[in-house]
Amino acid sequence: MTVIFRGSTELILDDIFLALPDLAPGREVFLKLESMNPAGSIKMKTALALIDDLEASGALRPGIRVIESSSGNLGVALAVVCAARGYDLTIVADPNATPEAVALMRAFGATVEIVTTTDDSGGYLGSRIDHIKRALAATPHLVWPNQYGNPANPLGHQRTTAPAIFKELGHVDALFVGVGTSGTLRGCLDHIRSINAPTEVFAVDTVGSVTFGESPRPRYIPGIGTSRRPELFQEIQDSDDFHRLLVDERDAVRECRYMARRHGLLIGGSTGSVLAAARRVCGSLDEGARIAAISPDSGEKYLGSIFRDTWVAERYY
Repeated sequence: MTVIFRGSTELILDDIFLALPDLAPGREVFLKLESMNPAGSIKMKTALALIDDLEASGALRPGIRVIESSSGNLGVALAVVCAARGYDLTIVADPNATPEAVALMRAFGATVEIVTTTDDSGGYLGSRIDHIKRALAATPHLVWPNQYGNPANPLGHQRTTAPAIFKELGHVDALFVGVGTSGTLRGCLDHIRSINAPTEVFAVDTVGSVTFGESPRPRYIPGIGTSRRPELFQEIQDSDDFHRLLVDERDAVRECRYMARRHGLLIGGSTGSVLAAARRVCGSLDEGARIAAISPDSGEKYLGSIFRDTWVAERYY
């Protein structure tokens, strides 16, 4: 059957899963692969939701430039959407953004500005947002989607990512989700509540992130983890609807390399963290449990970092 799409932003693939029988013997584990979407990550759905919201409100129209903070994947996804719809885009990134991600943003026509000053927590997120606020004050015809606090972010995943999991897998006993902006987590939680599913949700963050209230530490892998708690998480920080799991970046690296050499699949750092958390927990779940884990992106953008021996040795050993 031939399927013809009218634009790259229509190419959302929400039905691709990889079974991982060796991760937790006696349980069914399925990795939801988001790398097949345009822009190569789950952030394509976030970017579409944010731009659709701005257009619907009238805040975004011809002649308006979009500005957003991103460590990588959302910047690439926004660059794809803005290119397809004819908007100029500025992405504010930092030194942890991989050269491959920055090159992709620029390839799609985005302007990339790198912030090198750390914030009070030793990270860059606060500095990136301060940079955006100064730009908004100084520059007319500029709009900020604000992926960290915009309800359109989780709403996009409530309408796409979460329903797709239950449509394809049916009953799901446990779901593992990486936490960055908290948009995917919020969207999945909202959908699970709406269908009254008895699914246990495990939110996965990285050691050194402040999202779960832990002390900040240097982090080197973009994706999950923040140096400033996102507004979207602040609204659910006291919720008991999900479990909180922290993963050391070294364990994420090991998982990424294992998946490449055992399964022939390149995964990014966020996926490595999610799988490390799942490997730690799934053995304690009931025999026969059906488990889903969300893989936000692939590993091509991390060939110079996670998959390079000297980069790993310099930071972790």
